[in-house]
Amino acid sequence: MPIPPPALSALTEIFGDRLSLRAADRDHHAGSETFHHAPPPDAVAWPLTTEEVSRALSVCNEHRVPVIGWGTGTSLEGHALATHGGLVIDLSRMDRVIEVRPGDMQVTVQPGVTREALNTELRATGLFFPVDPGANASLGGMAATRASGTTAVRYGTMRDNVLALEVVLADGRVIRTGTRAAKSSAGYDLTALMVGSEGTLGIITELTLRLHGQPEQVAAAVCAFPTLESAVECVTATIQSGIPMARIEFVDALSIRAVNAYAHRSYPETPHLFVEFNGSAESVRADAEAFGDLARECGGTGFDWADTPEERAALWRMRHQAYPACLALRAGAKGVVTDVCVPMSHLAGAVAAASADIAAEGMTGPILGHVGDGNFHSLLLVDPGDADQLARAKGIARRMAERALAVRGTISGEHGIGIGKRPLMAAEHGDGWAVMGTIKAALDPNNILNPGKLVPDRN
Repeated sequence: MPIPPPALSALTEIFGDRLSLRAADRDHHAGSETFHHAPPPDAVAWPLTTEEVSRALSVCNEHRVPVIGWGTGTSLEGHALATHGGLVIDLSRMDRVIEVRPGDMQVTVQPGVTREALNTELRATGLFFPVDPGANASLGGMAATRASGTTAVRYGTMRDNVLALEVVLADGRVIRTGTRAAKSSAGYDLTALMVGSEGTLGIITELTLRLHGQPEQVAAAVCAFPTLESAVECVTATIQSGIPMARIEFVDALSIRAVNAYAHRSYPETPHLFVEFNGSAESVRADAEAFGDLARECGGTGFDWADTPEERAALWRMRHQAYPACLALRAGAKGVVTDVCVPMSHLAGAVAAASADIAAEGMTGPILGHVGDGNFHSLLLVDPGDADQLARAKGIARRMAERALAVRGTISGEHGIGIGKRPLMAAEHGDGWAVMGTIKAALDPNNILNPGKLVPDRN
């Protein structure tokens, strides 16, 4: 149902012309990077302060208006779609770096700051924020989905790098979670509860993040392998050998074909690994040599080293372009994106089984991922409106998830749940999923925060 007039009047008083009912603004906030879709929200607001968010949530809670947080809209599982209508709170204008504390290796930011903007701000400090999901996502959105990315194998995920939060609860209360201290044993870890809650428990309005020192030396390379199995074998051997990789990324032959066409490259159309080493000049040299020996034992050839910052940036830009490059394999296609994560000892089998399943279904589905921590993806390309293709792609995705769960892996390594993976939550968590619903009901009794996502429907 539309936003009631009394609520709309109160929201207009809060936001003025930063509240929009225009079709163009609403439609922009109904889009998705993948096949997920929903009707547009009833209204969009752009807050500038925590106080405005607090007042808006108080109004919406009183009038039972759904509220959906929005960062940059780059999530892949329909997290920010207004499946129940209501108000989208777009946090992109809350984009201030509040305080950098080099001595503590910490920074406090508003949620609309993007990871690229933060690292630009940090250049002169000798520090950087390492979590890199590929897209230039907002830090609030990255925390809400517990994002990770290419550097997680060394620096961890958002779970490891968020120290404290300011969060507005459903009734408008503002709480602070966590501290600036290196550790704490004072009560429930509310920061960890909010990180990954996908906007169902509160709206994040401030983050304190852990920073890391910029390494003295960085080296990156790409190398080819004759088969999918040999490339994944190399990843497993590298991790088990203890070589401290900063990044180790897998792309299959079809992904390389897509990248060649999209980025005008000429790599052999075989599986490849993209790797990076950080540290002192001596340690980077030793780590690179040790990896090179392992890669050659696994059949790796054609090492292409990127030694300058510009060459490294180009190399990783090419890896990050794999998503649009793979979409371009079929003009007009939409993607069904998978995101399983398995224990390293099961990685080779999981990747091989996924590849065989995709081939058996006759689907186009490049495989790539942050395999250094057992996380890999397939982008299954479907024609919009083709129900049979979509059903077969969803079947492949479901079986990938089921195989991951069978070895005590997870249905989502980094993309989160949204609406896409919600039907699989019971299989992973059992009665724990109902416990999540109990927590949600306690903090949001009127179910206004991103309803229809993450937790079970209420009876």
